[in-house]
Amino acid sequence: MKRITLKSVVTEAKLLLIGIPLLIWTLIPIYHMVLFSISPRDTATSGKLWPDHPTLQNFDFVFYQKHFYLDYFWIQMGNSLLIATSVGALTLMISTCAAFAISRLKVPGGRTVMNLALFTYFIPAAFLAVPMYKTMGVYGLLNTQWALILAMVTIASPYCIWVLKQASDKLPYELDEAARMDGASPMQLFRLVYLPLMVPSLVAVGTYALLLAWNEYLYAFLLLSNDKDVTLSVALGNFLSADDSPWELLMTTGLIYALPPAAIYYTFKRYMVSGLTAGAVKS
Repeated sequence: MKRITLKSVVTEAKLLLIGIPLLIWTLIPIYHMVLFSISPRDTATSGKLWPDHPTLQNFDFVFYQKHFYLDYFWIQMGNSLLIATSVGALTLMISTCAAFAISRLKVPGGRTVMNLALFTYFIPAAFLAVPMYKTMGVYGLLNTQWALILAMVTIASPYCIWVLKQASDKLPYELDEAARMDGASPMQLFRLVYLPLMVPSLVAVGTYALLLAWNEYLYAFLLLSNDKDVTLSVALGNFLSADDSPWELLMTTGLIYALPPAAIYYTFKRYMVSGLTAGAVKS
């Protein structure tokens, strides 16, 4: 039985005093999103803590695209899903192969390349938006979804390679030596030894890349222009272009858009924690 001491009680009290205000502060925006989404248009901005006549009519407007801002809601939601999953898959493939080559195959110059890639994070992503726009235009990819996919893979890959390399360094090299003694090729070593042991970290970086692409706005706004090609995050900005914006529909759409990443995060939460911290402490 755990012994309760004055020190442990004081520690718990300090954590609660910090945690509870932070929790409330975090939940306030979510509460207001829900409040707007269940409020009729005339009372959405009334300032009341709860609407007098809660309604789900706003969800009906969104799902059945009954407003001209929502003409391509399902297409844009599909674009977000396609781009996010493509970014997650491509980033996972590139970073996994790169981390394996750097950490296990000891490719000459691999660590230097990785460090140079990480150095790009010293430059804010917003500063790279215009050069990325110019690059996509030169290669004829501008206003195609491939432009956004490749841009997000470029942004996500350095960090994912570093995380996977750190996790790979913790794996015993005796496993590699034993596999080679049994006649395993580098590809067999990658497929039969490396991948099964790296599952938590692979899920973590894949989820990270997917959520990064799902929530991206700046690059999606710059690289895509057709209403049928943009992601839903960009389409949400259209609600603010009018003087009399339908705030209740904006918040309802935003709430719906926030549900998939929340579900993904909580599904793989234990992998995210263990995978992203793998290799942080050397034994």
